[in-house]
Amino acid sequence: MNARAFSFELQATDGRARAATLHTPHGEVPTPVYMPVGTQATVKAVSPRDLSDMGAAIVLANAYHLYLRPGDELIARLGGLHRFMGWEGPILTDSGGYQVFSLAQRRRVDPDGVTFRSHIDGSEHRFTPEKVIAIQEKLGADFITCLDECAPPLDREYNVKALRRTHSWAERCLAAKSRADQALFGILQGGIFTDLREQSARFLTDLGFDGYAIGGLSVGETKEQTYTVLDALQAQLPADRPRYLMGVGTPADLVECVARGVDMFDCVLPTRLARNGGALTRAGRLNLRNARFSDDAGPLEEGCSCYACSRFSRAYIRHLVAANEILGHQLLTMHNLHLMLTVARELRAAIVEGQFDSYRRGFAAAAEPA
Repeated sequence: MNARAFSFELQATDGRARAATLHTPHGEVPTPVYMPVGTQATVKAVSPRDLSDMGAAIVLANAYHLYLRPGDELIARLGGLHRFMGWEGPILTDSGGYQVFSLAQRRRVDPDGVTFRSHIDGSEHRFTPEKVIAIQEKLGADFITCLDECAPPLDREYNVKALRRTHSWAERCLAAKSRADQALFGILQGGIFTDLREQSARFLTDLGFDGYAIGGLSVGETKEQTYTVLDALQAQLPADRPRYLMGVGTPADLVECVARGVDMFDCVLPTRLARNGGALTRAGRLNLRNARFSDDAGPLEEGCSCYACSRFSRAYIRHLVAANEILGHQLLTMHNLHLMLTVARELRAAIVEGQFDSYRRGFAAAAEPA
């Protein structure tokens, strides 16, 4: 990694599971790590103070969305993304490659880049690898990502074409990067096809990125297919660089993907689920809209030390959800994020102590029906 600003210090391994520390200009990030998603420069329903109190070390924002609103140039004029959103720790920005997939009806892809029609006002915007790097350099995140094409995971013919574009764009992103205080992640693609994934890993590692993100998973394939891809990539990625699995993140995902050598995770599920009345627990999900919780005096999860579980009952939180009170969204979000961050810390401790397999078995047992 960039010796002047970043380093990746691998501290322990247990099987394929890794514990490390990312050193950045805005502080250290112990791994494995879950990164709360702040697409619009805010993690929905919680403040930066809340995140800090929960122990979040790094958050994610989205360059595509921030370019559209309020604008990367405005954020730069106001001191950059850290100052703009009041977050003092490290930040990672996603390039907008996922929007190539999620906004398929509003974009055109060609060998040079992507043309989007804004979901806000219908205006047309052109994204090239060079422009994506320029946007992220203006935003000023610690970790930035290449423009890539996230393709439908089961379509081999399309993935072959998309991979060619992704690799070409990666070369151009690397050439365009000019800030020494940012680390650039290359993004592996190739759908569920292990030969394409291995080809992508070889190509990108030969270019020498600061870290490697694994994109295009959890977008329609099965869990078993996800794990097969990760198993195939384990030997292909350099041990001295961080590995970031994009958009994957339930508590069980963290455990199983750390077992396959992944260091960094992000996912909107914990906050999105909370806004729809859902709570994550080690045993599965709870739907607080369900009437069976209306007189339940217990916490969302026994043994949880988050603010919601420490102070409030399931019955109260169900009342808030049923009444569409904002506090209900806040409490569920705080609980869900707290669980994700706690599991990541527990995973790290288990790896350092050489107890990862025991932790993994215990976690799986807790999730099994009694």
